[in-house]
Amino acid sequence: MRIETAGLRSALALAGAALGLGWGATAAMAGTGYPDPWQMGMQGTATNIGHQVSSFHDWLLWLITAISLFVLALIIAIVVKFREDKNPVPSRTTHNTLLEVAWTVVPVLILVAIAIPSFRVLREQLVIPPHDMIVKATGYAWYWGYEYPGEQAGFKFDSNMITDENLKPGQPRLMAVDNEMVVPVNKVIRLQITAADVLHNFAVPAIGMRLDAVPGRLNETWFRADREGVFYGHCSELCGNGHPYMPITVRVVSEQAYAAWLAEAKQKYARIDGTAPSKLANAQ
Repeated sequence: MRIETAGLRSALALAGAALGLGWGATAAMAGTGYPDPWQMGMQGTATNIGHQVSSFHDWLLWLITAISLFVLALIIAIVVKFREDKNPVPSRTTHNTLLEVAWTVVPVLILVAIAIPSFRVLREQLVIPPHDMIVKATGYAWYWGYEYPGEQAGFKFDSNMITDENLKPGQPRLMAVDNEMVVPVNKVIRLQITAADVLHNFAVPAIGMRLDAVPGRLNETWFRADREGVFYGHCSELCGNGHPYMPITVRVVSEQAYAAWLAEAKQKYARIDGTAPSKLANAQ
């Protein structure tokens, strides 16, 4: 009776897990730019790099699943075939040349199958193509600062999380900010990332971006959003007690909307004394 009850509980648990996986997969397909409740997969992506990262993730998931099922099958075979009542006299075999070669060569092939697409994605992220504009993100304890260098912009501003009491309808809690990073759609953005105090990490899942912000070091990557929208991210480095309050918001807009925002931003982020925004060195 106990065995039957345990079996029933195991079956119910497996059924519940299957339903949970199905629900998570459905939820994961819905969100682009933000996390969904009960999400188990990756967010929808808005860049070519993001698509590659998502595909690489799916490939690894299938590979790991196959390896796990193979190991499980081996364990079951050993338990069934070599249990005491089936094998009263243990084998004294100590070496098997074919088996030893196999368990050396197969893992090497698996690592090669992982390394090739991994290096391809890394190269895509780090080799920056000719860019249309530059944005510099600086991590502070604990908020982000953005600079738009060059003759066409030449201003900077800080971006802080909106507190609960100031949230407006539709703004996600712990993710919305007062000043968003705004970029035009279908333009190559060269993103420079650094930090002013401690280690931070600039991560926006829907853009396929995750790069350390290191004090005294300028890391670079790039992206080109293929759709308009608002994409949320967060500092992904344990940088101190304010770490949970360093959200990132990237708003991708049309070229016309970006030109309008740029004209407004030059006035909004001008110096307090009323002069023009301070010009920043054009990074090359």
